[in-house]
Amino acid sequence: MKDVVVLVCVLFDTLICALLAIGVSIWKKGGNGAHLVGRLWARSILFLSRVKVSVSGLEYIDPGGPYLYMANHQSMFDIFSLLAYLPVQFRWLAKRELFQIPVFGYSMARAGYISIDRSDRRSAHKSLLEAAQKIAGGVSVVIFPEGSRSTDGQVMPFKAGGFHLAIRSGRPIVPVVICGARQVMPKGKLRIRPGHIRISINPPIDTAAYKNKAKKDLMESVRSIIKQDLERLRATEPCGLTQ
Repeated sequence: MKDVVVLVCVLFDTLICALLAIGVSIWKKGGNGAHLVGRLWARSILFLSRVKVSVSGLEYIDPGGPYLYMANHQSMFDIFSLLAYLPVQFRWLAKRELFQIPVFGYSMARAGYISIDRSDRRSAHKSLLEAAQKIAGGVSVVIFPEGSRSTDGQVMPFKAGGFHLAIRSGRPIVPVVICGARQVMPKGKLRIRPGHIRISINPPIDTAAYKNKAKKDLMESVRSIIKQDLERLRATEPCGLTQ
């Protein structure tokens, strides 16, 4: 019964915040205001779900600098955690299906988040160009290079699109590791369990020296950093479910 109450509260909170984000975006153009509403929404969901989030490595980034943040992906709570506790203005590069959710999807579009349809090569290329323009304009972009949530907790192979974007924009990649979100809410489950999620921000990787031929080297470098840091977090710091 408690799980049902939490889910109902989360759905109601999502509807209210989506409507608020749409209203704010009409009043304040550019998406920054709507993004701040999104941060409030994410924090409220974490509070309702009794999930604590801690962040390390903020000293590596300039909050005003444009980066391409790349994070591992194991749970919907990866999204809430980054939105709530990554203290920068950024835009998501997110799958098209999310933008098709009534009200919620429209609020994402009003916030300036970018829809990508990986089943349509031409559409996906257009989305990457849009993301490159946003980065060139000084706004950071966040992507999950695995493309979908991992079902076993391991870091899956990366998709190439984000690395095309990084090389094209010339902006640094910031590898981000999220530990504990899968235990809170695994892929395919509706039950939310109280827990502790840790976000670890790694030093930026300069992409200026990489060309298209070196894209695979860049992909492997970022994936290796994320895998090693995830293993470190699991071995040395508590993350996951709380007692």
